[in-house]
Amino acid sequence: MKKLEKKVAIITAASRGIGFESAKILAENGAIVYIAGIEEEGSVEKIIAEGGQAKFIYFNAKDESSYIEMIDSVYHSEGRIDILVNNYGATDVKLDLNVTDGDTDAFFNILKSNVESVYLTSKKAIPYMIKNGGGSIINISSVGSIVPDLSRTAYCVSKAAINSLTQNIALQYADKNIRCNAILPGLIGTKALLNNMSQGFIDEFLRHVPLHRVGKPEDIAKTVLYYASDDSSFVTGMIHEVSGGFALGTPQYAEFMHK
Repeated sequence: MKKLEKKVAIITAASRGIGFESAKILAENGAIVYIAGIEEEGSVEKIIAEGGQAKFIYFNAKDESSYIEMIDSVYHSEGRIDILVNNYGATDVKLDLNVTDGDTDAFFNILKSNVESVYLTSKKAIPYMIKNGGGSIINISSVGSIVPDLSRTAYCVSKAAINSLTQNIALQYADKNIRCNAILPGLIGTKALLNNMSQGFIDEFLRHVPLHRVGKPEDIAKTVLYYASDDSSFVTGMIHEVSGGFALGTPQYAEFMHK
C-alpha cells in the first residue's frame, strides 16, 4: 500500500517548480492531489500520464475569496482534506530592498500576501481536518527567514512570520491530531532562479554551502512527502532547513575551505 493512499492533498502555486515536484511525489504515493494556482500549465496531465491522480483548482494569492472557495470546493468534492502544502510565496526584487531603500507599500503588500497565503488557507482547512480525525499542514518558508539578508526585507520578514505561525498552529491543534511543520529551502535550482541569477552569483553563494551544490526541487518535494506521510507522525512544529548546510559554519568557513 502506498504511503498516502486515499489521502487528499492541496498544494498552492503548484503548476511548476517546488510546488509541482511536491504534487508529483504525493501523487506517486497515492494521494489525490489538487494543484492550486491561476493556470494549470499542463501539470495535471503530466501527473495523470504517470499514473497519478491530480486535479486543478483555482487559487489567486491576490484574491482572498479564492482561498476560501478553494478549500471549500475540495472538501465538498472529496469529503476530506488530509494534507495542505502552503507553497505560495513571492516578492518584487525591484521594490523589496533594504529597510531605507525599499518601497513601503510593497513591503506591507508582500508581507500581507505571503502570510495570508498560509493563515487563511490553514484557518479554513483546520476544521475540515478535525472532521477527518487529523491532518498535516506543511508550510514552505525559506532559509532567508532565519539568515538576514542585505535585501528582500519583506520576503524574509514574511517567511519568519510563517515560521512562528507554523509553531502556533502545531501547538494549538496537536490535540486534534493536526501536525504543522515548515520547510526552509536554500538555493533551489528552479527555472525561475536559474534564469535570474548569474553563474558568478551562484558560484559565490555555493562557497557558503557545505554540500556545495544547488538544491533540486525534488529535494524539497521529498521533505514534503516526509511531513505529509505517517513517517513523521510524531513530528510537529519543526522549522526544517533544507539548504545543504547553508550558513551552518562560521563566517570564516568559506575563506578556509575555498582558498
